[in-house]
Amino acid sequence: MDARSTVPEYEIDEPSAGFSPIVLFRALSDELRLITLLLIRRERELCVCELTEAFEVSQPKVSRHLAILRDTGLVATERRGQWVYYSINPDLPAWVLRVLDETAAHNEALIQSPLAKLGALAERSAPRCS
Repeated sequence: MDARSTVPEYEIDEPSAGFSPIVLFRALSDELRLITLLLIRRERELCVCELTEAFEVSQPKVSRHLAILRDTGLVATERRGQWVYYSINPDLPAWVLRVLDETAAHNEALIQSPLAKLGALAERSAPRCS
């Protein structure tokens, strides 16, 4: 164990099932990233424009957080025209999916407000991302 850390080195150096718990919890430590991931999990896929509306924050802020989720391997992307859609990475280990499932099951209040805003966006006659 490193004298500067209370975490045994093997927990940092040996990722579990190809995905490090340190990376996962760092990525989820930001509220916007956590809620974004839970929303994407629930809705199957979302675009930056939808998340911007759901959170009422700027597009660059949402994009910056999505880039972190993408770079850590938590989300997959698909480009459709000028828009990029984000979904849960289908190659995530089962233990990561269980963490997301448990977090969502016990913290539904986290996504209630942004989910309502997404619902209102879906009810508009214009397409979601145009």
